[in-house]
Amino acid sequence: MTASRLAPLLDQFDFACERLTGRLAGPVMDSGDGSETQVSTMADAEYFWEPVPECWSVRQRADGPGPRAAFLAGTGDWGRDAAPYPHPWPPPFTTIAWRLTHLSEMLTLRADHTAGGRTLTRDDYRISGSAAAAVAAFHAGATAWRKALVGIDDASLDTVGYCTYPHGSDSEEPFIDIVWWVNQEVLHHGAEIALLRDLHRTRQL
Repeated sequence: MTASRLAPLLDQFDFACERLTGRLAGPVMDSGDGSETQVSTMADAEYFWEPVPECWSVRQRADGPGPRAAFLAGTGDWGRDAAPYPHPWPPPFTTIAWRLTHLSEMLTLRADHTAGGRTLTRDDYRISGSAAAAVAAFHAGATAWRKALVGIDDASLDTVGYCTYPHGSDSEEPFIDIVWWVNQEVLHHGAEIALLRDLHRTRQL
């Protein structure tokens, strides 16, 4: 049985994912007040759009990393610009492609390190080279993370290091704090992606 403390966080996660998926895929989305707003489906040109110089993005592996990036994270023909700690300062501006694949990777890996084999790394994650594939990957990652949460009990929520995800503070915090943090990642990156969509739509007006 799912812990009662988890229910509002699951509701928040579902709402954030539904809003982001609708904002990306269209043709309509909930505007927030229950009415429907028309949304165009994101095309590849928008997915890769670099609104300022020296963006971090998703690139074909054969082309190598972009400005100030040290390598391309992930596996497959495409990779996401990345660098070891400490990251470049000021932080590079990131494209929709970068932000969306970052979210999908995080959700997929945290699901594995919560209720899977607990072995996946960033090197195992296949980066999406098209907008349609990226939206599908986000949906798959969100579904996997939510499935990992269902049935979590109170004792697990209070367990430090319950999730063994190696790229965050999971080993140092109670699991309920990690669940909260994942929600914040979806909410704030989702808002950033929505803003980039608005800027792309109005860039020539």
